[in-house]
Amino acid sequence: MAVTASFSHQVQRNALVGALLPLLWAIGAMPIEAATFTVPQGCKLEVTVQNRGCSVGQYYRCSADPEGHQRSALFGQDGLTHLSRIDAETRWIESSDPDTGLEDMLVEESRDHASFTTLIETGRDDFDFWTVSGTGERLHHVGEDILTGETVTIDGVELEKTRFRLTTSDANGEVLITREGQQFINRAMRRFFGGIETQRDWTGERRETNDSPVLFSFPGEPGFGDTTPQFDCDQLMTQLLHERAQL
Repeated sequence: MAVTASFSHQVQRNALVGALLPLLWAIGAMPIEAATFTVPQGCKLEVTVQNRGCSVGQYYRCSADPEGHQRSALFGQDGLTHLSRIDAETRWIESSDPDTGLEDMLVEESRDHASFTTLIETGRDDFDFWTVSGTGERLHHVGEDILTGETVTIDGVELEKTRFRLTTSDANGEVLITREGQQFINRAMRRFFGGIETQRDWTGERRETNDSPVLFSFPGEPGFGDTTPQFDCDQLMTQLLHERAQL
């Protein structure tokens, strides 16, 4: 499934929402100057993807990484929000939140790691693995990815739809967050992309999101390396203000 911010990252970012709202409001009232993503030395940017939900992803590979590994950098309206690395089977190798400095890493000794090969060969992949944060927090992730048989073409790129389910629990088995919905894969890129999903956390809060890709920009094309999200940013700001008003 698509790599996104971990549960611990989400908790930390939710705590920052109140402080960020005035800044987001000010930014929304000002013209935003486009910026270009600069990959680390020894890395090569392959594609930039503008998504729904006011985010833009940069996907790149680094020569120092093991073969088949891919990296991504996710930008929101307030800048860089998430960094991640996956392997050729789309296993969640590591991820980090630049705002909080929190990092999560895959625990190799897990019951059933994610397998992109299994998904495309059989139409289904079940997974059951653990991650550990830099602070020692261990999280248990169990779920499934299923190909629906539907294909779509978005901005000239052919994608296949998936259904997914994910339950994340703490080391004591308490369910912290559940996610389910629809995502996309591209076989040539061996990568997942976001879609429409529903999230529920341990407090009972329910949230629906849409992170579906809208535009793909490859080297030499307009928008390649652009870090300014283009879609749903006004809508996201309105939602944050509404949530703030409910507190």
